[in-house]
Amino acid sequence: MKSAGRDDTIPIAETPWEGGDRVAHIRDHMIRIRGDVARPPDGSVVVPVNAQGDLGTVLALLADIGEYQGAHSFEVILVINNFAPDRPPVEVERYADAKLRIVAIPSVLRPGYAPALCARMEGARVADAEPILLFDADCRIPSVTPLFDWYVAQLTTGATAAYTPVDHHDLPPDVSLHVRIRLHHAARWVKRNLFRIPTTRGSNYAIARTPVLALYDQGLIADEMNVGPVVKASGARVAYSGNHDLRVLTSARRLPGGWRRLIRYAVIRLRYNLRVLPVRQDAARHTGRADVPRSVAAPDIDDPDR
Repeated sequence: MKSAGRDDTIPIAETPWEGGDRVAHIRDHMIRIRGDVARPPDGSVVVPVNAQGDLGTVLALLADIGEYQGAHSFEVILVINNFAPDRPPVEVERYADAKLRIVAIPSVLRPGYAPALCARMEGARVADAEPILLFDADCRIPSVTPLFDWYVAQLTTGATAAYTPVDHHDLPPDVSLHVRIRLHHAARWVKRNLFRIPTTRGSNYAIARTPVLALYDQGLIADEMNVGPVVKASGARVAYSGNHDLRVLTSARRLPGGWRRLIRYAVIRLRYNLRVLPVRQDAARHTGRADVPRSVAAPDIDDPDR
């Protein structure tokens, strides 16, 4: 069973550059898409990288980014986190040698905040561009050039946030999982079209750096889910395109199957939406996350962010 019109089969395990000098391949692509370093880039791509599981996984995303053939220039910032302060991963230096900008933070956790959001904001703080493009380490981008060009166009013509469709890759052949994905898409359609709620999602959206960091620092944003609603409530524009060619694929590798899990997921997600979507000054107090957030190395499989 496959969702009509969707490509759920791209295998994240088949990453490019196996068996060769990965750093050299990455460096060549990053130098090309960065362009003239004497000028600020047109956009900054920020990717949180969990040191406990995504240091290798991110290579597939970097390969997709390296396929960019447009007229804009981009820097790529990896926010490597979740490691012992006295034992940073060797990839910190290796990826820096590959002309990736590295922000290495042992822990980005803040009580009440989504860990990946905190990592993204740390990357945005050091970015040299105002348009910030945000993805997860296990994402795939089928058509990177039109997507990146669309994001830069929106954020340089008045939008403060922008987003496009998110589908899945590596989706196991489990009927309950396919139902779960369809319910997820249906819920996003209802929120976006009937309630006019921007449905920003952590694995694929873009922001204007200065105003969104200000909203985050004011305590209004504690989760990816309330980025769009907070930006809209501030009077700024949120852009959306449903163009299938602009979609990003997020990994379904950790989604659990089973009908009981599906029911539990639906209840958890509904409750989380009701807590997080309202715009309020102390957003972190209402997410329901633990006072000491869980490790991003072992996320809850029913996390409403997923």
